[in-house]
Amino acid sequence: MKTGDQIVQELPWKWGVQGRIFIIGGLGYLFDAWDIALNGFLMPLLSKDFGLSVSESGLVATANLVGMATGAVVWGGIADRIGRKKAFSATLLVFALFSVLGALSPEYSVFLVLRFLAGVGLGGCIPVDYALVSEFSPRKHRGRILTALDLWWPVGVTLCGLVATSMVPLPGNWRWMLSTMVLPALLLFWVRRGVPESPIYLAKVGRETEARGVIDGLVARTGAVAEPYEIPVPAPGEGSDRPKGLRAGVDQFRKLWTYNPRITSVSWLLFITIMLVYYAALTWLPSILKEEGYNDTASFMGPTLMSGVGILGVLTSTWLVDVIGRKWLIGLSAPVATAALVAFAAMLKAQTAALIWIGAFGFLIQLTIPVLYAYVAELYPTPLRASGFGWASSVSRISTGFAPMLFGSVMWPLLGLPMTFTVLGFVVVLAVIWMAFGAPETKGKSLDDVDEEAEPEPAAAVPAPAAKAPVQG
Repeated sequence: MKTGDQIVQELPWKWGVQGRIFIIGGLGYLFDAWDIALNGFLMPLLSKDFGLSVSESGLVATANLVGMATGAVVWGGIADRIGRKKAFSATLLVFALFSVLGALSPEYSVFLVLRFLAGVGLGGCIPVDYALVSEFSPRKHRGRILTALDLWWPVGVTLCGLVATSMVPLPGNWRWMLSTMVLPALLLFWVRRGVPESPIYLAKVGRETEARGVIDGLVARTGAVAEPYEIPVPAPGEGSDRPKGLRAGVDQFRKLWTYNPRITSVSWLLFITIMLVYYAALTWLPSILKEEGYNDTASFMGPTLMSGVGILGVLTSTWLVDVIGRKWLIGLSAPVATAALVAFAAMLKAQTAALIWIGAFGFLIQLTIPVLYAYVAELYPTPLRASGFGWASSVSRISTGFAPMLFGSVMWPLLGLPMTFTVLGFVVVLAVIWMAFGAPETKGKSLDDVDEEAEPEPAAAVPAPAAKAPVQG
């Protein structure tokens, strides 16, 4: 007899059912992209308004990204403990509150604190959204769905660039840029209240009646043929008797490494290196272009061009992910994307060539990042999925959070841009090589059955699924 999670993963895809969750989750992801991109636009404006040095202006991105790193861990753990639905809604409410307060900041130190707290709220969006969308997605479409979810990222960055550029002439421009996102975020918070809880999550924590209600509703609304299924009893330590509070966070961290150290190390290294390259470009691009003599409008349009072309990259990645697989797509596109960034830095004096290379980087890096997110979301079993993604996202944002200061005060002045990006590309190559040996391909495999050769800890900590679905492809 099939299990409930197998029923969910074998349902037909319907835009009115799973597609609705995809869209609602994606809009939260759009806000995450918008907020991170906004750091790059805020830095030169705040520097002028508050009289900041280069290293001080880098704290804008640092405060926000470290807040997101904290939020990714906190909300990932919360989502694995209280459920995807509650965490799904609360992240945007926290973000909206501290964003509007940030727009009213009377001084720079207060602004940094509020940017950190807004980041804590928004940092939970990506791990929670990916966990929820992956658990509602049919297995045979899951790779494309999770990869397509990243389409919202360049859309968010592009919208941010267009809105920020239009607000440059306004008095108090950076305050208006922050305020713009608040009302849409609150509206999305209200819409998210109608999203059902993940039935796979409900089954794993022993809430069988609720799980059956959601599963039966999905079967009816997708027009699938109803068939009997079972909900396996959760192993000790995974139902209502799970640890709480700080102990829960420590417990989840321990499980990530005892489940499979290779998978966790691959996830962390890929996130750290690839996102470090991307955030370095996204955060500093307006300042780099302004330093080279571009005017405010032209320097703001650089990231907009990068993200606009990136939309095509995401669409291409969505098609390629199930053609060549997750590992090959990451392994090929990430190093080539970094090479394009090196070429951009080397040709900054030639404006047309520089813009062509930054467009090429935007396309190539968006071949990489969508499949990276899909890949890491698939590598962990259900009890660890949000936490696994959350920790990987968190460690990358901690590293990228401090990167703006390091980039602006040390690497760029001492090494120059071409050598700085070459060093970053070298570490990307090392991470890709480790991925080739340290983690499995997830293409076509069922969730909770990705790494058949892994040696997870005893069932009390990470339960194996009661029955294995056949492996496709």
